[in-house]
Amino acid sequence: MKSKIITLFIFVCTLWSALVFRAAYLQFVPHEKLNTLQEKQFQTVVSLPARRGNIIDRNGKELAMSSPTYSIYADPKIIEDRKGTAKFLAKVLKENQNEIYSKIKDKNKRFIWIERLVSVSQVEEIKTQKIRGLGFVEEWKRVYPNDQLLSTTLGFTGKEGQGLEGLELFYDQQLKGESKKVSMRKDARGRPLIQDGMLFTETPQGKEIKLTIDSDLQYFVETELKEALQKHEAEAAYAVVLDAKTSAIRAIASLPSFNPNDASKVSPGARRNRSVTDTYEPGSTLKTFVIAQALEEKVFQPNSKIWCENGYFKIGKRVIREAEANHSQGLISVSEVLAYSSNIGTSKIALKLGDEKLRQGLMKFGFGQKAGTDLPGEAKGIILGLPWRDHLLANVSFGQGMTASPLQMANAYAVIANGGMLNAPHIVESITDLETNQTVTTETKQIRRVISEETAQQMRLMLAAVTSGKGSGVSARVEGYIVGGKTGTAQKVRTEGRGYIPGGYIGSFTGFIPANDPQYVIYVALDHPKKGYYGAQVAAPLFSRIASYAVRREGVAPEVLAEKNISNVPVAQSEKTEKEVEEFSYADLNKTTTTLTTVPDFKDLSMREVLQQAANQNIKIKMIGRGKVDQTVPAAGEALAEDRTMTIILKE
Repeated sequence: MKSKIITLFIFVCTLWSALVFRAAYLQFVPHEKLNTLQEKQFQTVVSLPARRGNIIDRNGKELAMSSPTYSIYADPKIIEDRKGTAKFLAKVLKENQNEIYSKIKDKNKRFIWIERLVSVSQVEEIKTQKIRGLGFVEEWKRVYPNDQLLSTTLGFTGKEGQGLEGLELFYDQQLKGESKKVSMRKDARGRPLIQDGMLFTETPQGKEIKLTIDSDLQYFVETELKEALQKHEAEAAYAVVLDAKTSAIRAIASLPSFNPNDASKVSPGARRNRSVTDTYEPGSTLKTFVIAQALEEKVFQPNSKIWCENGYFKIGKRVIREAEANHSQGLISVSEVLAYSSNIGTSKIALKLGDEKLRQGLMKFGFGQKAGTDLPGEAKGIILGLPWRDHLLANVSFGQGMTASPLQMANAYAVIANGGMLNAPHIVESITDLETNQTVTTETKQIRRVISEETAQQMRLMLAAVTSGKGSGVSARVEGYIVGGKTGTAQKVRTEGRGYIPGGYIGSFTGFIPANDPQYVIYVALDHPKKGYYGAQVAAPLFSRIASYAVRREGVAPEVLAEKNISNVPVAQSEKTEKEVEEFSYADLNKTTTTLTTVPDFKDLSMREVLQQAANQNIKIKMIGRGKVDQTVPAAGEALAEDRTMTIILKE
C-alpha cells in the first residue's frame, strides 16, 4: 500500500513538473504559432481608404479637394439609454429621431453607422456627452471650392468617396489612391480598442491631377455664357477653348450647370457635359472643311470663280437657297463663298469634289469618330455611309445631314490653326504621386496630318476674310488683333420623329486668334435662343469677348501690320491703309499685270515689297522666318511651278 502511494505521488509530481516546465516554456520561449494565434485574437488589420487626391488647374488653384470630416458609428449593445441617445443625436444632427432609434434599438447589433460625413462642430458637441457606445471615424469629404465652376467636367463623388461622373469617375482609380493596411488592437470580445472615441487617424493620400484648364479664363467664359443665355433667352449655351498648337483644353463649359457640392438635387441631364457628350448639326461652320478639302485636292483655288445662281439652285426636285435673300450672289470667288457663307457656292464645291472625297476629308478632320480625349462620354457624331445622293451631298456641305460635338468642331478648327495636324484634345496636364513625388506629364498626341501647311495657311487667310469687310463674321472682330473664323446657324433636329423643330436653331461661331499665329481656338454656341438666332447675331459677339479676354490674359501683344508679321496676312496693294488691308479679298490677287514664268529676283527685299510684286504677278508665296529675303525656292531665274507657288526664306 505504501509503495502504491509513493508511486502515485511520484507520478503526480512528475506530471506537475511537466506542466510547470511546459508553462515556463510557453511563457518564456518564443513560439511562432502561438504568437500568430495571439495576434489573430487580439489584433486585426483594417484597410484604410486613401484621402482623395486634389484636382487643380494649370496654375495650381484647387478645383476639387478633400476636407477632414467625421462619421459616427454605434455599438447598440453597450448603449445604456438608447431612446435618450437617439433624441440627443437627432437634435445635433438635425435628423429624424425615430430613424436614429431604429438603428440602435437592437442590442444584438455590434456595429451600425449613425451618420456619415458630419461636421467637426457636431462631433465636438456629441463628444461632450461622453455617451458610451458611440465612436467616430475620421474621413474625408469631397469639396468643390468654386461651386458651379467647371462642374459638368469635374463631375462629383458619392458618400463613399467614389467618383460618379466626370473626371472624378474617369480618373477615379488615380484620385482615390491605394488603401493602406493598419494593425489595430481588439479586446477579448473582438471589439476594436478606441482612444478618445477615435477609431483611427492615419490616412494615405491619392494622386493629384493638374488640368490644362485656366480657372480664371473658365470663370470668364462661364460668366459670358450665362449673360448671353439670359440676354437671348436660350435653352443652353456651350463653349470650348483650346490651345491652338496642342489642343489642350483651356476652358470648357455647358450651361445650365450644377453645384457638385449638392449634386443629388439636380437631374442627370443638368449634370451632363454636353460640349463632349452631345452632337448637333453644325450648320455653316462645316463649310470651312468642305473648302479646305477642295483646296487640298486641287479641285479649286481660292480665286476660282463660282456662279451662285443669284440665290436659287435646283438639284433634282429640291431647291437650295441662301439663308437670307440678301445673301444671294452671282459670280464670286471661292474665298467669297466662305466669307459670304453661300450655301449654293458651297454646294457646288461639294458636288465637284464628290461624296467619296468629301466624306474622306471630313473623317480626316475627326468627324464621325472619337478623338480619344481624356473626358468621359465622348460622342463620335454621325456621318452617313456612302453613296450620297446629290441633295444629301449638298446638305452636308453646309452642315446638315451630319452631326458633331462642340469639342469636335473646336478641334477640327485647330487643324487649320496649327498648320494641318489633328491632335487629340486633352484636359489633364499631369498626374503626381504625392507620396513618391513622381509626376507623369501628358504629351501632345498627334493623330495624323489632315491638310498641308500651304492649305492651312490659305484657309487661315480666307477665314480672316470672314471677319472683315462684308464677311458674315464681322461682329467677331477683336480690336488690335486679326481674327479668323466662321459663323454657323443650324436647325435643331427633333428628338422624336423626323424633321426639325419649328423655330429651333443653334447659333454658333468657331474661330481662332490671332489669325496669323493662332494661340487659341474658340467655339461658342447658343442652343434655341428666343431673341435672335443667327450665329452672327448671338455667337460671334460672344466669341469676340472671350477671345479678347483670352489673348490679353495670356499677354499676346496686339498686332500691327508691319514687316515682322505681314507674311501671314494678305496685302494686295502696298498703298492701302491699315483699315483697307483688313478688308482684303482674294479677288485682289487676280488683278495681274504680268505673266512671268520664271522666279523673280527677290534678294534683300522686304516682305512688303515681295508681297506687292507677288500679288501683281499672281505668284503664291510661302514665307519662312522674318526680315529680308535671303533665298528663294526655286531660285531666281528658275521656272515657276505650274501652280505658281514658291517659298521665300527670310533672314533678319
